[in-house]
Amino acid sequence: MRLPRSFSPYLALRLRLAHHALLQFAASLASSMEILVFLAGPVLLGLLSVIALPGFLAMNLPWPAALGLLAAQVLLTCLPAWLLRKRLLPAATAAWLRQLPLPRHLRWQADIAVAGLLMLPLGLAYAVSATIWLLQSPPWLRPVAAPGMAATLAVWLLAWLLTARIVAQRLRAPRPAHRARAPTMTAYVPQRPRWRTIFLWRQLFWLPFWRNENVIGLQQSVLLATAGASMLAWLLRAPLVPAPLLGLLASASLVIVTDRGDKAVREQIAVLRPALDAWPLASTALTRLACAASLLPAFAVLLGAGILLYCIDPAALQRRVTCVYALTASAALLAIVGLSRLTPRGRVALVVFSILALSAIGSELWN
Repeated sequence: MRLPRSFSPYLALRLRLAHHALLQFAASLASSMEILVFLAGPVLLGLLSVIALPGFLAMNLPWPAALGLLAAQVLLTCLPAWLLRKRLLPAATAAWLRQLPLPRHLRWQADIAVAGLLMLPLGLAYAVSATIWLLQSPPWLRPVAAPGMAATLAVWLLAWLLTARIVAQRLRAPRPAHRARAPTMTAYVPQRPRWRTIFLWRQLFWLPFWRNENVIGLQQSVLLATAGASMLAWLLRAPLVPAPLLGLLASASLVIVTDRGDKAVREQIAVLRPALDAWPLASTALTRLACAASLLPAFAVLLGAGILLYCIDPAALQRRVTCVYALTASAALLAIVGLSRLTPRGRVALVVFSILALSAIGSELWN
């Protein structure tokens, strides 16, 4: 990333940090993006084409509904910046930058420039989407084309300013902690936990995913909620959404939540390996428990789906396609966790094949 020589060193540093964070984020999503593009390429192109649609639709709505729609679009446009705020400025880097004696206007220039670096791809997406709609020019769009373009541009500019505010908030000094109570002098008597393996799993593989700005816990919660909601909508035959699309989303969520969870556990095991080898305890049971725990979310969704399906139609559990789907899903999830020596390409192929197989079997569930 080459910058003009007229840039101040602080501005150049902030842009290079943001560029490096975006490259790291893109590298971490490489395998997931391969899966999404392979499975849902046309769907992603369709979503790209409608990103500017709310600005045109808002012109045909009453002003309260129009303002609500545009405000929701602004918040959704700023969502990537909020999710990436810790990557853009890690805690140690933010603490160091706060101590620099810089004028306020220079800090704001850097925040706006970093926000512009984040908003540039979204701006291109808005431009492509608006061009598609203007070229198609449906009858309802012609009277509101100019106001719709102005609203879309205003949404993008407001999202840019809000993104700059999110970036600037990251550099603010943290609030002072409440004064702690004076410690009392009590004798500490170490006690061995009753369930030592489960205790160590909680301390080493559960709590770290929720602390120290780690987003693994939040990521897995979102994926689990997506899997549960899509499975529920699929089994209840939600209107206005094609059943094959819901089946694909449910199957993909089951597989991806297991794949991401197992990957996070493997990375944590690699970090803890030197300490585990130095401790006078057998760590095999602990690592096996950690790997097995990554299967629990997907199997919980499958169990809940079986109970719901029994309540809807008890005879459906006796159909061959239901049993085949459950067995195939179980085998796929066990293979993702159990085959730890697969190459990254082999793992992506396993995930894609599992999603395709489950979607093909699930499409016959309601036939």
